Amino acid sequence: MRPFSYERAADVSGAISSAAMPGAMFLAGGTNLVDLMKLEVARPDKLIDISRLPLSQIEELPGGGLRVGATVRNSDLAAHEAVRRGYPVLAQALLAGASGQIRNVATIGGNLLQRSRCPYFQDVSKPCNKRRPGSGCPARDGEHRNLAIFGHSKHCVATHPSDMAVALAALEAGVDVVGAGGSRTLPIGELYRLPGEDPELDTTVEPGELITAVQLDRQASGARSAYRKVRERASFAFALVSVAAIVRTEEGVVRDARIALGGVAHGPWRALLAEEALRDQPSTEDTFNHAAEAELAEALPLRDNGFKVTLARNAISRTLSEVCA
Repeated sequence: MRPFSYERAADVSGAISSAAMPGAMFLAGGTNLVDLMKLEVARPDKLIDISRLPLSQIEELPGGGLRVGATVRNSDLAAHEAVRRGYPVLAQALLAGASGQIRNVATIGGNLLQRSRCPYFQDVSKPCNKRRPGSGCPARDGEHRNLAIFGHSKHCVATHPSDMAVALAALEAGVDVVGAGGSRTLPIGELYRLPGEDPELDTTVEPGELITAVQLDRQASGARSAYRKVRERASFAFALVSVAAIVRTEEGVVRDARIALGGVAHGPWRALLAEEALRDQPSTEDTFNHAAEAELAEALPLRDNGFKVTLARNAISRTLSEVCA
């Protein structure tokens, strides 16, 4: 057992002040962090418990959007009437993640910041650039069946495990962050980093900064959405490939489309090429297949995960067919 100190934050400013100490980490539901501590992947010197901060509200905004506090539980968000009514793709993605027991504890902020489930990252007896920069990435030539086909580098091929983040990417959510230097809102597309030369940096959230909320804009009238997750078993499994799609059609023509993929990159992967191929095209199976092909033409599969290209192509096409039916 590695010793660490524990502090329960009374307010957001106090939590930020406490996080200025080197080695400090925030603790909410703990469904990822505590596991990593048991594996000795995470070794905090201090835990700052934020679970009782006033960040657990789901607020409908005057303009029709939604503001979700960072400590809202996944189950509560998935069941909320405003989410089920206005953002069904988000409710579907949340219910596809983990298990009922974990969703009852896990928080929205923690879900966004969870670390990779790459087997080499979680095994401290193995080298891993994400855990120990400069030590190497054995996954490239080793076990990488469930790892990245987009955006990876020679230093890291890990994937992000969140289902919720994929839906939020398609919804173009904003993430409110507070730190010693003040507050800011990050578009979710700017939250996650590709591994590049610095795979140890998962996100653009700085040390000591705290996610306080997620903001969702009101969805366009007539838009339909769906979340599809392909996995190796029916529950409690991470995505091999997942698709969140939001599409608006008029008289059989696609006017707008937002698509994000999970299980294929270091964060949720926005399928911009597929979106462009869909706009102002007839909502037909041929169009959907062409859009999927356009996106997957940019994939860079490794030795053992080329099947994900076919899987993603079919998942995109089938999800679009479902949304536009």
